[in-house]
Amino acid sequence: MQSRNVKLDAGNGTLIVLLLITFINIAGFGIVIPLLPFYGQSFGAPAWEITILFSAYSVGQFIGEPLWGRVSDRFGRKPVLLLTVAAIGISYIALAYATDYYTALLLRLVGGIAGGNMGVTQAYVADITPPEKRTARLGLVGAAFSLGFMAGPAIGGLLVIEGIGTAGYRPPLLCAGLLSAIAVIGTIVFLKESRIHIARAEKQQAKILDAMRHPIIGQVLLTTLVATGAFSAMEATYAIWAEVRFDWGPHEVGLTFTMIGALSAFNQAVLAGKFVERFGEAHALAYGLVLAGLAMFFQIFMPNGAWLVGITVFTVIGLSITQPAISGLISLASTPEQQGALLGLNGALSAFARIVGPLIAGALFSTVSIDAPYIFAGLGMLPAAWLALRVGKRIKIQKTQLLHAQANTL
Repeated sequence: MQSRNVKLDAGNGTLIVLLLITFINIAGFGIVIPLLPFYGQSFGAPAWEITILFSAYSVGQFIGEPLWGRVSDRFGRKPVLLLTVAAIGISYIALAYATDYYTALLLRLVGGIAGGNMGVTQAYVADITPPEKRTARLGLVGAAFSLGFMAGPAIGGLLVIEGIGTAGYRPPLLCAGLLSAIAVIGTIVFLKESRIHIARAEKQQAKILDAMRHPIIGQVLLTTLVATGAFSAMEATYAIWAEVRFDWGPHEVGLTFTMIGALSAFNQAVLAGKFVERFGEAHALAYGLVLAGLAMFFQIFMPNGAWLVGITVFTVIGLSITQPAISGLISLASTPEQQGALLGLNGALSAFARIVGPLIAGALFSTVSIDAPYIFAGLGMLPAAWLALRVGKRIKIQKTQLLHAQANTL
């Protein structure tokens, strides 16, 4: 049975609206992330509890990503987007008035479950896009994500009121809730239902299990798991590391995250595609991981904040190359009807990695040294790069076998 509420390749108008809603929603998320360590400290939480606060959101996303994907297949994309974006906004507002660490932890978990809707957004894009345009348009979703992540930290850094405890973080959290409300209104007014397929859950599960056994897709998903875990270890301790080393506060961290978002958006929209075209998806992924890993490792040797910003630029360049490369590899190795499910699975694995990475980072930061998470993160990118190169070899072997098969038929 099929429901075709929006015809395939519905045009740029619907896509622009969806990208704007994505931008607004992620801007709200970006407001919170750089302030979260300082927000946790306002409750008297040590470093390991702050990293748990980070991980709680990812635990929720790990639950939400496969859940919302299945629900949207059954009931439609639009109602799921409405429900989840509204729930995210409510969680921000409640977080603004949280009175203790454990309430904040619970709200982060709930917000993460609602925030596991990226796969639904990508599925919406896949619904309205022909296969030959799908990878490029999914890249635009990534650029909208990065732009939102650029704007959010700048807003959060400007609105925070330092020196008055937890109440000082209320204005940026309320602003994040307001942005979610705007995204809800945009979804109601401008988006039509896009669902074109109704799939049975057991059939989708079988397809996903088959994909995990695929020699290319399985390796790509494992690369995502290792690389995201390493990066999230650095991300979770960036603010408190910079505070200890260079006496940075929310304003400095917020502005740096703004720079990260702007650079990432530019790279994904302009440079990453050219890099992938020049070297191929697998090698571009490997080179990006090595560059990011080296930058994270050498961060611990930076003498001041200006040098820290400079080395962070290379981390961002490396990571922004990896995102379209991973999407491209999944797209090339999967059938069109599998892409939404596999991108959702990739998002769930990323969420799982963001659970484990911050927990490891918090333990290393508190018990070994403040530099230990960056050594772990930098070295962790190397096995991920090795996996990417293995994918490249498998693709080359498959192409050779295909050429031989074609030659034998002539």
